[in-house]
Parts: sequence; structure tokens; C-alpha cells
Amino acid sequence: MKRSWLMPAILVVCVACLAVVQSGCSKRVMPPPAATPPASPPSAPAPAPVPAPTISLTATPSAIEEGQSATLTWNSTNATEVTIDGGIGTVPSSGSRAVRPASSTTYKARAVGSGGTAEAEVRLTVSAARATPPPARPLSDAEFFTQRIQDIYFDYDRYDVRTDARTTLTANARALTERATLRITIEGHCDERGSERYNLALGDRRANAAKEFLVGQGVASDRMDTVSFGENQPVCSDSNEDCWQRNRRAHFVLR
Repeated sequence: MKRSWLMPAILVVCVACLAVVQSGCSKRVMPPPAATPPASPPSAPAPAPVPAPTISLTATPSAIEEGQSATLTWNSTNATEVTIDGGIGTVPSSGSRAVRPASSTTYKARAVGSGGTAEAEVRLTVSAARATPPPARPLSDAEFFTQRIQDIYFDYDRYDVRTDARTTLTANARALTERATLRITIEGHCDERGSERYNLALGDRRANAAKEFLVGQGVASDRMDTVSFGENQPVCSDSNEDCWQRNRRAHFVLR
């Protein structure tokens, strides 16, 4: 009984083993390689940015008087059109132009290009014209003499030229040299002290001392006369030193 089922079981096991052996010995089939995707074409370079325009504007000089002119100077880059207001309009990309506005004006320049716009401005100040003074009238001989020639003074009972009188006479000589047509008289004067005769002689010495100094400074002697009045023509009548000092003088008169 037992043998009847054993044989079929062995047979089944043998068949199974054979199938396993055949499966292990068969050649493994490799899958085909994956296809390589085609390379994408290179991308086009990005376009360069368009440069923006620039512009500058100056006025030389920046301040004028009515009736005067100034020069506008401008310079632009990357611009296809440049305009300046104030009656100027379209201009080249760079240049200059003279302007003569009647009043203070602000000029504005505008540059337009593919990259945008740019602006610049400058202020030109116009002030009222200053009145031109009339030419100075030349001085007459009398006016020149009054303004430039001065008297000199002496110490009591002396006729020598003091230091301060030398300075005055030097200035007088300079004026007489500038106006060579002048002719003068030098008067000698004294204060009231002393006799009339003595003072006339002292006044003569004082007038001639002044003349000699001027001659030494280059003034021609024939342009000068001298005269003495002594104490007879005082400029002050008080009896004190201040008044006496004013009377002790060499007085210059235009002939």
C-alpha cells in the first residue's frame, strides 16, 4: 500500500529539481541601453544694455550786465537729439553759442537717446548796467593851484626853511613840474612884533628862501617872483602865539 503513493511523489520532486537546474543554467538577457537624449542648441547671448545719454551745460561768464553777452557750452554722449530751451532749439551733440538775454535766465538742455533722456541746466544772471560816469573835466590852472599849492610857515624872527616846510615845498615843486604853465608870486609875511622896516626885510628873506628851495627842486627861477609885505597883510589880528604863527608865512599866489 505504501509504495503505491511514494513513487509518484519522488517523480514530482525530480521534475521540480530538473526545472530549477535548467532555469539557473539558462543565459541572462541584458536590457538594451537607454537612448541618449540629443544635446540642446546653445542659447543666444543676452543683448548688451543700451547706454543712457549724458549732457552738461555751462555759461561763461555766469553773470553779466544788460547788453553784454555770455557763451553757452554743452557736451552730450549717446544722444540722438539735443535741444536747449530759451529760444535756442535743436543743437548738435556738442558745441557753444553766444547769448544776450535781457534778464536773468535759466537755460535747460535735454539729450534724448535709445537709452533714455538726460537733462542739465545753468543760470545766467543779468544785472542792470552801471551808469558810466562822465569823463572827469580837467582842472583849470586856478583849481589845480588851489588844490596842490600850499603855504609854508616860519619860526619867530627866522627865515630858514623848517622840516615841515620842506615837505610842503617838495609837494609844491612836484605840482609846479606837472603844470609847467603856472607862474607864481611868493609873498613874505611876518607877525606884528618888530619894526615895519625890519619885518619888510624879514619877509623878503622868507619869500626868497622858499623860492631858492623850489629852484633846488627843479622849478625854473623865471616862473617865480617874490615880494615882501612884512606885517601889513596879516591873516589873524589876535595878539597870541597861535595867531602870530599863522602870520609868519610864505604865501603862494597864482599870477
